Amino acid sequence: MSQFEYSVIPAPSRGEKAKDAKTPGDRYAVALTAELNRMAKDGWEYVRADVLPSEERSGLTGRSTVYHNLLVFRRAMAPVAAGAMARQPQPEYPAAASPMRAPEPVPDLPQAASPGLVDHAAVAAPDRNDATPPAPRNAPSQG
Repeated sequence: MSQFEYSVIPAPSRGEKAKDAKTPGDRYAVALTAELNRMAKDGWEYVRADVLPSEERSGLTGRSTVYHNLLVFRRAMAPVAAGAMARQPQPEYPAAASPMRAPEPVPDLPQAASPGLVDHAAVAAPDRNDATPPAPRNAPSQG
């Protein structure tokens, strides 16, 4: 079974001047031919042209529907070797834009004015085995 990858590009919006192109339709055909040949050089096969709607901003708060002329191309993907793992799904956003970050390193705290008197690290994080559990709470008396 053959798998394909696709590429979609906007169709040319205006024609190109050429020696033999006299009419606007001829000039547009020259521009379209240039795009098709450019993609074919990279192995892309022309599939079809589509006109698709896109909702876009109009003014400060408005929205309007705009239609885009698109050219669809495809090319065969390289066959996957037997036993190779399938492609892993990719995130919706680049890794650099990921909301998860590595934790920031904790800066070293400055020494106290008299470091010989109190070991601040031992006071800040006492040994859990030496800690006395809190006294149990008594239920409030009803009366």
